Amino acid sequence: MKLRVLGCSGGIGHGLHTSSYLIDNEILLDAGSGVGELTLDEMRQIRHVFISHSHMDHVLSIPLLVDTLFSDLLNQPLQVYARRETIHTLKQHVFNWQLWPDFTELPDKLSPVLEFIEMNPGDVVTPGPSVEMVDVNHSVPAAAFILRSPGSTLVYSGDTTTNDSLWARLNQLDEVNFMIIEAAFAEEEIELARLARHYCPSLLAADLQKLRHRPLLGISHLKPGAEAQIFQQCSELLADGYNLCQLADNARFQI
Repeated sequence: MKLRVLGCSGGIGHGLHTSSYLIDNEILLDAGSGVGELTLDEMRQIRHVFISHSHMDHVLSIPLLVDTLFSDLLNQPLQVYARRETIHTLKQHVFNWQLWPDFTELPDKLSPVLEFIEMNPGDVVTPGPSVEMVDVNHSVPAAAFILRSPGSTLVYSGDTTTNDSLWARLNQLDEVNFMIIEAAFAEEEIELARLARHYCPSLLAADLQKLRHRPLLGISHLKPGAEAQIFQQCSELLADGYNLCQLADNARFQI
């Protein structure tokens, strides 16, 4: 699998874009502001979008992407996979003819350019690599995704905090090669992390003790201005046996 980081920040600013990851040029994991870094020709290759949860920094590019690609999607709609609750939120608050047109009804209801596909934890689809949804703990219903192709396994946590469901499922796998995992807040803001249901370095370190694998960990979703501090704290708390990298926009990996 080829992974390109389009956006991995916990906020915006010059050179910062929110969560969006391109897999094999055709699949998006979340659709934050990083999607805007793609050329029009690169956008045209995208046909599948997997959304971890409904928060704006993970979904804001979906309406703009569909609008931009409208004529290209007439024969093959953009397929957006998400939990039922996430789809409900997007339909009610985004594609509602007020904030944005309902592209699940355009150009008509029988042949729309946007298709929502409900996934539940445990479901697996195969738009290329197999993609499995796993339940995680966040302030709204949320999911992680496990992507597998021959010889490689990539895990994308989305936004989450202390949980058992993700680690229990990963421990059932033969291997995990690469994991994108969030650490949104510095240690000094641990109470805010708990309230927002995000990881800070110590909460992440405690949960990683549940994992029997030692994948390369791509640390994501760091809050702007605190990136160096958060990553340094992660490095100190995960110094024993973990291989970490701080993700950056346009970083590319072969998994």
